[in-house]
Amino acid sequence: MQALQVITFGETMALFMPTHTDGIERAEILSQGFGGAESNVAIGLARLGVSTGWFSRLGQDPFAQRILKTIRGEGVDVTRVSFDKHAPTGMMFREKVMGKVAVHFRRKHSAASHMTVADLDYDYIKQAQILHITGITPALSDSCRETIFAAVKMAKDAGVKVCFDPNLRLKLWTLEEARPIIFELAKQADYFLPGYDELKLLYSTDEETHIFNELAKLNATCIVKGVGENNVVFEKGQKTFVPFYKAERVVDTVGAGDAFCAGFIAGVVKGLSYEQAVKIAAINGSLAVQSVGDWEALSTWEQIEAKLTDKVWVER
Repeated sequence: MQALQVITFGETMALFMPTHTDGIERAEILSQGFGGAESNVAIGLARLGVSTGWFSRLGQDPFAQRILKTIRGEGVDVTRVSFDKHAPTGMMFREKVMGKVAVHFRRKHSAASHMTVADLDYDYIKQAQILHITGITPALSDSCRETIFAAVKMAKDAGVKVCFDPNLRLKLWTLEEARPIIFELAKQADYFLPGYDELKLLYSTDEETHIFNELAKLNATCIVKGVGENNVVFEKGQKTFVPFYKAERVVDTVGAGDAFCAGFIAGVVKGLSYEQAVKIAAINGSLAVQSVGDWEALSTWEQIEAKLTDKVWVER
């Protein structure tokens, strides 16, 4: 097997949603899918022509088999996925309540939350150009926290770049618990991809100058999403503003950030400048919100190129 360009790992859960607009309380039928920030990014990268591996712990249950087979079918390497006969695959239930998305999780003591350093394979990680991680994994359990720092150390020892999306989830931990962990991972990252709203929470300020002064202390190239009508490339104290790519319509915003990450990483792996990579990321995120699904609407490289060159997509 050829060397993988990107490796990522984290929890992926079975997903259930009402098939119509009813909330879960009144729904008679729920559709089944799955979602997870890291596997979403892995699928997005595979569709953009980047060789990618994803691993996690899953339960020994039908939900795990569906997840594994689908991700593998998308062209992602899943050979390092392990199964836990003592813990289930996590679940989430999503509905719209008064026009807003509500998510209900059943992930406590899930198989993924039992990940340990023993689940890591140094030889697997060292082959990659980039290790992509998120702030969700260290929030799952103490063992997951230990695992993510061990993975980062393996990557750094092997000269593999680390891409970190904080993906702040306050349903998993408090802001006070999250801050030191996210700040420490940001210090070790080569690429840091926070949302501007996340930074306001993490730094306890709305003052843009203060936020960017704090980011300037990091060694990472920072890609800050959602600063006004722009994304910002912040490197060596310099800001480059990259305008949003406007969506023609917004159907489902879930997974937009993962699509953005996949686009950016793909651009970097393909040797583009950071500004160009953020343009790719913005287009990928914009296209992803125009259909329903965590990862189903993720674009191919051909679709991205068509948008870049203003080609008309003709269905034949």
